[in-house]
Amino acid sequence: MAGARAAAAAASAGSSASSGNPPPQEPGLGELLEEFSRTQYRAKDGSGSSGSKVERIEKRCLELFGRDYCFSVIPNVNGDICGHYPRHIVFLEYESSEKEKDTFQSTVQVSKLQDLINRSKMARCRGRFVCPVILFKGKHICRSATLAGWGELYGRSGYNYFFSGGADDAWADLEDVTEEDYALRSGDVHLFDKVRGYDIRLLRYLSVKYICDLMVENKKVKFGMNVTSSEKVDKAQRYADFTLLSIPYPGCEFFKEYKDRDYMAEGLIFNWKQDYVDAPLSIPDFLTHTLNIDWSQYQSWDLVQQTQNYLKLLLSIVNSDDDSGLLVHCISGWDRTPLFISLLRLSLWADGLIHMSLKPAEILYLTVAYDWFLFGHMLVDRLSKGEEIFFFCFNFLKHITSEEFSVLKTQRRKSLPARDAGFTVEDICMLRRRDRGSTTSLGSDFSLVMESSPGAAGSFTYEAVELVPAGAQTQAAWRKSCSSSPQSVLWNRPQPSEDRLPSHPGLAEARSSSSSSSNHSDNFFRMGSSPLEVPKPRLAALSARETRLQEVRSAFLAAYSSTVGLRAAAPSPSGAIGGLLEQFVRGVGLRGTSTL
Repeated sequence: MAGARAAAAAASAGSSASSGNPPPQEPGLGELLEEFSRTQYRAKDGSGSSGSKVERIEKRCLELFGRDYCFSVIPNVNGDICGHYPRHIVFLEYESSEKEKDTFQSTVQVSKLQDLINRSKMARCRGRFVCPVILFKGKHICRSATLAGWGELYGRSGYNYFFSGGADDAWADLEDVTEEDYALRSGDVHLFDKVRGYDIRLLRYLSVKYICDLMVENKKVKFGMNVTSSEKVDKAQRYADFTLLSIPYPGCEFFKEYKDRDYMAEGLIFNWKQDYVDAPLSIPDFLTHTLNIDWSQYQSWDLVQQTQNYLKLLLSIVNSDDDSGLLVHCISGWDRTPLFISLLRLSLWADGLIHMSLKPAEILYLTVAYDWFLFGHMLVDRLSKGEEIFFFCFNFLKHITSEEFSVLKTQRRKSLPARDAGFTVEDICMLRRRDRGSTTSLGSDFSLVMESSPGAAGSFTYEAVELVPAGAQTQAAWRKSCSSSPQSVLWNRPQPSEDRLPSHPGLAEARSSSSSSSNHSDNFFRMGSSPLEVPKPRLAALSARETRLQEVRSAFLAAYSSTVGLRAAAPSPSGAIGGLLEQFVRGVGLRGTSTL
């Protein structure tokens, strides 16, 4: 683990060296990562030296949110609402300029919202209620934990005492009775109607329509009993009015396989045949027909493909024409949930659609601090177990730099006349210069028009047009190999009402991210056995999106390596990665890594 992190440092330094400048760093990012890797955030821990660091982190987050938004704050002092939610929960109300901030008028009654939250929090695991965290096109993107089971509802006091700091696999050992049996014994058969009714009221207040459940289980089972539930299996169908999506995604335990494979996500496939995996992928057809993804093959996707396709789905939902919000959750809402919330925030930011005034280092600080640290991700525990889902999130940015992950291309397509097939040569020639961009740069406007199209064979698509030679694309040849862990199967491939706030299957995916495979040697090459790829100098200017995401990733790798990684460095490194570690620790040779 230490060696791979050191390789990350060398890789990030090497990519920066090509331009002669180190990746820009946000003041305080090192302190944030150091604090994050030492302790899990708890809202009640606000004293001492650690408390002062947390206060600086909280203050910086409020400042960064305030650059582009007017917002209200829902107080959570001492964790009164939720122990692992921020002490200052930001409720983004609308985008604003500096002048507008002086005349800010709140569109929400914070006291009413806080009362609704207090009433609804019991409905969800660990009290992690539905919380809005991103505002896009006037719609709230929210996060939470899954629905609480009867065991937590009736035993919250003892549960919190024993398991408030535990991981997802820490659950009370309770007798095996059904929810209905326990409710009858307690004399309150309407408990679930009450608490889940408040949860539904909160969802409606936030105008949430889409609920994306990342659990691979229908219900979390421990000691032979159900300890949590989910909307998709609510017996009373209380959530029938919402659009429910079951998009099972491996839990944090699976990311030990990622770390053990030298941080290689390509070819790493989750083992869907494990006994506890019983939640099939389920997405309404009207949400999938425009994505050109064969969803029936989801169990054959590796970790890169799965994450890419799920992100495309979430982006298409938030970019739809309706004004409905989105909720994303897993079990506890502090591993898989921040992964996709962070990727959504960074992808929309890279398109210039949210947090528009923030620089790469600033948006990196905001998402690490707010989406991960202040919402209770247990980095200390995950690092000790090698479950490096946090590292995967930011290293994965190299796989979503292409325009196919941009929501701008969808907006542009809607403004063009509809056609039965792809763009023709005549279409491109007739475009105005502003729409075409320059002939020497893959500008974002030009790339949007040249997007891939599911038209008939021979249609003029983005795949057929390369202003910059991209080299040969090697077709994936899959070969199954043995895996020592039941978690994975390894494949090798050559790579405003009263309750609301005012306000085709079978087709292969057209194209993966420009860096989604280790086979794309035209863009990247490897340093020995380093799990990270070092960008080569490009023949033409990068798109704004790609440049921004690469800068975020480089800044993360540099900061992560110099804080989290080096502190755990092995004293006697060996091998190719170990050599890079020695080189980095000595502080020499970093400028030459790009020429290795």
